[in-house]
Amino acid sequence: MSKTANAEPTTGELVAQLSEQVSRLVKDEMRLAQAELKEKGKRAGIGAGALGASGVLALYGLAALIAGLVLLLALGLAPWLSAVIVGAGLLLIAGVLALIGKRQVAKAVPPVPEHAMANVREDIATLKEGAAR
Repeated sequence: MSKTANAEPTTGELVAQLSEQVSRLVKDEMRLAQAELKEKGKRAGIGAGALGASGVLALYGLAALIAGLVLLLALGLAPWLSAVIVGAGLLLIAGVLALIGKRQVAKAVPPVPEHAMANVREDIATLKEGAAR
């Protein structure tokens, strides 16, 4: 059976086109999911680095500055009060860094490609709608 110039495509041709388009769509969605997971992994790494940096800064800050600041404040205050003031300040800075790190980690979790999944849901709904016609 030969096809004329303005004839409708055959069912076989339509199925072949659909198969090709679905295949292309799945590949595109997989690429999107991969890019999304890569971004979330990067955020998790930044968050973990910030948490680690807060710990290191707290440790070195306590070791290096406590002695000098306590001695400086001890010139005008009781030595024990000077130590408490300096220690509280360092712990406050470490707490702020820990909160920043926690926020970065929270943005990366769960490591699910949300945008890609939403697109796939839309695509499935569109396919179902088209099939129902």
